[in-house]
Amino acid sequence: MKFPRLIICAVLCLALSGASWAFQVKVSDVAHATDDHYNRLQTFKADFTEIYQGPGISRNESGTLWLKKPGRMRWEYRQPREKLFLSDSHNAFFYVPGERQARKTAIKNLDDIRSPLRYLLGKTKLEKELEGLSLAPDVSPLNAGDTVLRGVPKDMKDRISSVILEITPAHQISRIVIQEVDGTTTEFRFANVQENVTVQDSLFRFTPPPGVEIIEQKQLSP
Repeated sequence: MKFPRLIICAVLCLALSGASWAFQVKVSDVAHATDDHYNRLQTFKADFTEIYQGPGISRNESGTLWLKKPGRMRWEYRQPREKLFLSDSHNAFFYVPGERQARKTAIKNLDDIRSPLRYLLGKTKLEKELEGLSLAPDVSPLNAGDTVLRGVPKDMKDRISSVILEITPAHQISRIVIQEVDGTTTEFRFANVQENVTVQDSLFRFTPPPGVEIIEQKQLSP
């Protein structure tokens, strides 16, 4: 009989329609909850691991990250080589201990893959910042229970093809994967996260060691 088959088809269509709606609500709910979490923060500290994969190049680095509103960040790399990258919200500095020069550029000229990390601290609106924000079922989370989202940064579409965010049930971003249009990938993983802890302003001021010259550049890409 065809009639029961039509009923089954109708039920399936309704179920699929409902699933699509639930999918959209879930992404929106996760994004808004994550926005609310980070918009309440004033400071952020975490251990980080940075994993870079490019043509013929593979590099793992680690250290400690500090963020503080408005727009300040400090990356202290410890392994495998010490280096420092910091921003005082106006200028960015990059320095490798032992070298005779440090590089400096205005934030507006900064050509650095860390730009999407403003999602961790600032006036966050993931759905506004990331075009086509959706679930990424093809990407396995590092930790069971986490949600993985994917989107494209609207202001970096010429360079970045997608940003993947892994979000914990507590609405913390535990991993960011940045995929560039040239095929290179940079992944940041965060552990031992501390939020709204005391972070001194002096951490975001660069004082060159004796004998180190500051070289101003139009662009800075560590």
